[in-house]
This record gives sequence, structure tokens and C-alpha cells, in this order.
Amino acid sequence: MRKVVASIFVTVDGVVEDPGGAEGFDLGGWSFKYGGRSDDDLKHAGDLLSGSDTLLLGRKTYQGFAQAWPSMKGSNWYADRMNSLPKYVVSSTLDKAEWNNSTIIKGDVAKEVANLKEQPGQDILMFGSAELVNGLLRHGLIDEIRLLVHPVVLGRGKRLFAEGSPVGLAAAEAKVFGSGIILIVLKPAAAK
Repeated sequence: MRKVVASIFVTVDGVVEDPGGAEGFDLGGWSFKYGGRSDDDLKHAGDLLSGSDTLLLGRKTYQGFAQAWPSMKGSNWYADRMNSLPKYVVSSTLDKAEWNNSTIIKGDVAKEVANLKEQPGQDILMFGSAELVNGLLRHGLIDEIRLLVHPVVLGRGKRLFAEGSPVGLAAAEAKVFGSGIILIVLKPAAAK
């Protein structure tokens, strides 16, 4: 069975809103302003993408990516892989998904993701998509969460985890990259 792996940029205080600056949040772009890139975190990103053959995205993340990645086609292997992979976007409002190899999931998201997990292949990779992450966690469909904690506190903004939805997690790995970004790998914990 394939794994669903969520890779999420987050601040020390749990904010996930607009890390790249394209959403219009006044504190947006914090992932570039605080904690640059280093060889080891770039290698991590490359390894994560190489180990995946499908992207699963929420609507907002999908729309941001669909604006940015196609214009980078041919610039490097990472951009080419992002553009070529099959993409599944969860949305109740989108009618068309124009980024190549994109399919819209409407209706029973948990059932559709469970079906994707049953298909042969590599990992199913999620970026951002906090609402989708919370929904899939409640259904036990996320196998691994990779938090990339940036060394910044914003004090406000959309948080990753929804209130009132407890989910037990176990730490599987932690690493500090040369950029100052901390990778924390979490997996669902068995209920006690």
C-alpha cells in the first residue's frame, strides 16, 4: 500500500498561512524571509519528490502551484517533475484543473484517497493544504507528516491543526538543517 506523506512549512508557533507570499497574507513569504535554503534541506526536498509519483493538494495550494510551476518547466529536474506528476486537487468549487495531469476530487474525499493509496506506485505527496491534512488525519489516511519548522514566530495567522480534533502522533525523526529549518517527522500513534 502506498503512503500519504504531508510536507508542511510551519512557523515555530504553528502558522502555515502563505509561506511563499502568493496568498496576500500581510506576513506572507515568511519561508523565504526567515531561514534560507541549504544543501541539506534542498537534498531533503529532492529526495521527497523523487520518492513520490503523485501529488495530492488542497484547492488553495493547487492554485498557487498551478500559477508558479508551469512557468518553470525546463529550468531544472525538480520543476519538470512537479509539472509531470499526476495531481489530485480536492475542491468543491473548482470546475476545471488546467495544470497538466490534474484531476479534481469532489464528493467523498476519504474514499477517493483510500482508493489512491491502494494503487501501485510510490508515495502520494502533499504540500501544505492544512484543511485537507486535518480531514485526512481524522480518517487515518495520512501515514507521515513532515513538518519543516522555520525559525520564526509570526504571532498570528492560520494554524496547521484544527481545534477540537485530537490525533495522537509519534515522533519518528528530527533533524536540523544548515539553514536553521528543523525537520520533524511524525507518524500516527497507535491508540492506547
